[in-house]
Amino acid sequence: MFDFGKILGHMGIPALTVASVLLLMALASLAVFFERLFAYWRSRAASKRFAHEARALLDADQADALAKKAEEEQHSHLAKLLGTGAKAYLAATKKGGAVPPIELTKRELERKTELLAADVRRGMGVLASVGSVAPFVGLLGTVFGIITAFQGIAKEGSGGLGAVSLGIAEALVETAFGLMVAIPAVLAYNWLSTQADAILLTLDDARGEFIDFLEARHPDREAAHGG
Repeated sequence: MFDFGKILGHMGIPALTVASVLLLMALASLAVFFERLFAYWRSRAASKRFAHEARALLDADQADALAKKAEEEQHSHLAKLLGTGAKAYLAATKKGGAVPPIELTKRELERKTELLAADVRRGMGVLASVGSVAPFVGLLGTVFGIITAFQGIAKEGSGGLGAVSLGIAEALVETAFGLMVAIPAVLAYNWLSTQADAILLTLDDARGEFIDFLEARHPDREAAHGG
């Protein structure tokens, strides 16, 4: 009968260290997954609410009100993007200069998009690392288990099943533990990547629509700078 407690008690310090590392990897993966899950849900809810208000403010040509409203939505990536765009456009319009305001706004939005992309994907490197490294950590535990099995053979002076059973069981448990940590981490990484790509695609669309809106509403300012 499989007795996990007996196997755990038979593990030496190296095997226990490997198991502890795998446990920490599993906890880190869970923490990242649930944190990103909550962050994406919160961002979508806030962005959906902000999008309706932003559309009304843009139709009313109230870029300053849009910038102020964006500051109130701290958890919306869309609000952060459009708020940055509105502030950049207002500042460039007031300041003037050789570069058209919309061109300056485009550059600022590109920089902000890169920052938001990094924020959206924050922590996902942990999942990628766990998914790729955990099987090898489990394999290291397997090696320690095999060593323990051979030590049992040397101690008993024979290669009977009793001499190696706990060592083999320890090796298999470490292997299974490594796979149990790695597989969910890979699945979580792939799922979160899909969610992150969807959010970033929405931000790219919103950025393009915002620039199109400025160009349609204020063509005279661009023509003045172009002349």
